[in-house]
Amino acid sequence: MQSPSKPLVVITGASSGIGAATAQAFSLAGYPLLLLARRLPEMEALNLPNTLCRQTDVLDRAAIKSAIAEAESRFGPVEFLINNAGIMLNGDPAQQSPEEWDQMIDVNLKGVMNGIHAVLPAMVAREGGTIVNIGSIAGRKTFGAHSVYCATKFGVHALTETIREEVSQKNVRLITIAPGMVGTDLIHHSTDEAAKAGWLDYAAKIGGALIPEDIAAAILYACQAPQRVCIREIVICPTKQEP
Repeated sequence: MQSPSKPLVVITGASSGIGAATAQAFSLAGYPLLLLARRLPEMEALNLPNTLCRQTDVLDRAAIKSAIAEAESRFGPVEFLINNAGIMLNGDPAQQSPEEWDQMIDVNLKGVMNGIHAVLPAMVAREGGTIVNIGSIAGRKTFGAHSVYCATKFGVHALTETIREEVSQKNVRLITIAPGMVGTDLIHHSTDEAAKAGWLDYAAKIGGALIPEDIAAAILYACQAPQRVCIREIVICPTKQEP
């Protein structure tokens, strides 16, 4: 691997969708990468230069820290963490399995917290760095069949803004990216077929969801602003999406 001139970017949930598109965008811009996800072959298939791919669950704090230490030994300190890993299991709250609630709370909230915990102390100590948390428009308003998903994304927004206030004087930025409808594998995780069909039908009605590259471009834009500039939140939706 050549020694890149730009600082290290860590991306969770990097095997597909927004995570993979973000990896490609940052790589094209010349950044070295640490990609983390449960599916290793998909990350390796991106075939990006100056990139380490590690099979890691965002609930495994020790594995996250170990992978970051390995990447930092090659590329230097983490400058950008993109907390992208997430799961959306839509469903009727009267019928949905509590196990699905647990999955969303664990991945969408605890996974984000684990990523923050792995990099924030060093960022504060050196007074620099940026953490981007992928929230959702469902973290700003509620949607039917999204009750627990909304709860987790409201939590991501609150977590991001609270920590931003606490570390801003240490020159550390926290940014929320809040996508609306995006065409990724996320919707296909749902086991409630009616809820899934409703999402897909509305996406078709408005002419299609966004593509992951749209979100990746917003993330790159926010990160590449000067460190003195904190773009606190970007809400990005299809133009025809009404709610």
